[in-house]
Amino acid sequence: MTDTTDAFRYVGYIKLRWRLIAISCAIAVTLALVVTLLMPRQYTATARIVIDPPAGADIRAAMAVSPIYLESLRTYERFATAGGLFQKAVERFGLRGLLGNRPIESLQKSVLRVEIVRNTRILEVAATLPDPRRAQALAGFLAEETVEMNRAVAMQGARDLVEAAAQEEDRARARLQETDAAWSHVLADEPVDALQSDLAVTAGLRSSIQQRIASAELEIAESADRALQVPASMGPGTSQARLQELRRQLIAVDRQEMEEQKLLARRLADRDNLESERKSAEAELTAMQQRLGEARGESGYRGERLRIIDPAIVPERPSSPNLPLNLAAALLLGLLFPVVYLTLEMNYQVQRAESRRGGFHAVGESGR
Repeated sequence: MTDTTDAFRYVGYIKLRWRLIAISCAIAVTLALVVTLLMPRQYTATARIVIDPPAGADIRAAMAVSPIYLESLRTYERFATAGGLFQKAVERFGLRGLLGNRPIESLQKSVLRVEIVRNTRILEVAATLPDPRRAQALAGFLAEETVEMNRAVAMQGARDLVEAAAQEEDRARARLQETDAAWSHVLADEPVDALQSDLAVTAGLRSSIQQRIASAELEIAESADRALQVPASMGPGTSQARLQELRRQLIAVDRQEMEEQKLLARRLADRDNLESERKSAEAELTAMQQRLGEARGESGYRGERLRIIDPAIVPERPSSPNLPLNLAAALLLGLLFPVVYLTLEMNYQVQRAESRRGGFHAVGESGR
C-alpha cells in the first residue's frame, strides 16, 4: 500500500511541475534545431561493387559461400583504401581546398568509408563531402580505380603465369633439340649396321678357321698312323706348324669379335639411352605446351572479378546533420533531465519532512 501511495504521490508531484518539463523540452529542441541548422551539410554518395568468383570456377563451389571466403573478400577493402589511390583522389578533386590543409590520414578517415556488406559479396565505397556532386564523383572514381586495380593485379598474375609456362616450354624444347642433335651425331659417327656386318664376316671367318683347325687335327692324327710311309717334307712338323698358325688366327679373330661385340653393345646402349631421353623430352615438351595453352586460355579468368553494379549518384538529401534524429535526442534529454531533477527534489523533501516529524515526536516524548 505504501508503494502505491508513493507512486501516486510521485505522479502528482511531476504533474504539478509539468511546466518545468515542458520548458526544458522546448529549450532542448530549440537548441538542437538551431545547432543543426547552423551545422554544415554533409552529403554521402555510395558506389557498390559486386565481387564475382573466378570465371573458371565450378558454379556449385561459387555458390557455396563460406564465412572464411567472405572474410577473405575483405582484402578488396584494402584496394579502395590504398593510400596512393586516396592521395591521387585528393589531388584530382581538390579535397584540401574544400576541407582544409589536414593530414591525409585525417582526410581519409573523415571522407571515405569502405566495407563489405555483412554476409554478402558487395563492396560499398562511400564518400562524404560538403559538395554532393564532388562526393558522387569521388565515390565513382574510387570504385572505378578499385575495379581497375584488381584487373591489373589479375592480369599481372596471369602474365607471370604465362611467362613462367613459356620459359618451361622453351627449356623443354631446348632439351629436345639437344637430344635430337646427340641422336643425329650417334647415327652419323657410331653406325651399327656396318658393325653388325663386320661381326657377321668375323663370325664366318671364325667358323672357317675352326673347320680348318679340325681338318688339320684330323690330318695330324692320320699322319701318326702312317708315319713311316709319309716323306719328310710332308711330315707331322709341317702340319703342326700349320695348326699352330690356325690357332693363332682363331685367337686373333676371337679377340676381334669380342671387341666388335663390346663396341656394338656400347653403341646400342647409347642409342637406347638417347631414345629414352628423346621420348622423355618429347613428353615433357608436350606437357609444357599443354600447360602453356591452358595458361593462355585461362588468362584473365583467375581470381575474383570486380564489377560496379551501383554507380554513385548525386545525393539530394544530406547525410548529416540528421535533423529528426537530433530533435528526438534533444527531446529525450529535455525530458530526462527535469524528471531526474524533480525525482531528486522530491526525495529530498520527503526525507526532510520525515526528519522534522521525527524531531517533533522526540520533543513530545520529552514533554511527557
